[in-house]
Amino acid sequence: MSTEVRQMFSSIATRYDVTNEVLSFGIHRLWRRSAVRLSGAQEGNAILDCATGTGDLALAFKRKVGASGRVMGTDFCKEMLDNAPAKAAREGLQVEFQVADAMALPFADASFDVASIAFGIRNVDDPVKCLKEMARVVRPGGRVVVLEFGQPTGFFGALFRLYSKVIMPTIGGLLTGNRAAYEYLPRTSAAFPAGEKFLSLMEQSGAYKERVAHPMMFGTSYVYVGTVR
Repeated sequence: MSTEVRQMFSSIATRYDVTNEVLSFGIHRLWRRSAVRLSGAQEGNAILDCATGTGDLALAFKRKVGASGRVMGTDFCKEMLDNAPAKAAREGLQVEFQVADAMALPFADASFDVASIAFGIRNVDDPVKCLKEMARVVRPGGRVVVLEFGQPTGFFGALFRLYSKVIMPTIGGLLTGNRAAYEYLPRTSAAFPAGEKFLSLMEQSGAYKERVAHPMMFGTSYVYVGTVR
């Protein structure tokens, strides 16, 4: 799956930011700010953002930790990372970026205070291994933060599924020329464990002494926070 996912993201990389803004109505910005707040990150902290894509969450963390803090953004798709340094430079933010696989991070144990991944863990081959690997590079008592889509229920859930299955692929296809990518993304989010089911994956990793799920927008997305053993 990794090779196919890498190729898919490579094909939409140049239009990813614009498409994301249109499809989410800008709400993704609020969700990322919530992830930063719930992470407990402080000024001067060292942050790792996995599956950073074009760097939006990494930049949000850099604003939080300030000039004395360090932020490293990694992604296994080079094409997604290509625009991230320029985006950071435009905002006057010093953020490091590196191509790396979230399941085999090239960092020493306990190198960071917080590790995060936004809308990326459902695309890895082994989510439990990824959760364990992210915890490995975070100091004991530090936090791993996962921002991921959920599966809302009720009337709002029905609207969300209609939007995901019909409208998102149509608009995503028009903007990027790759409709299949925007059929894949909502399909994987609909099938991925959410809420308590995702917390059970964190428990399976054996890496966390505390695990909390924070639902947002009627369960459309979640911020999961795990405190590392």
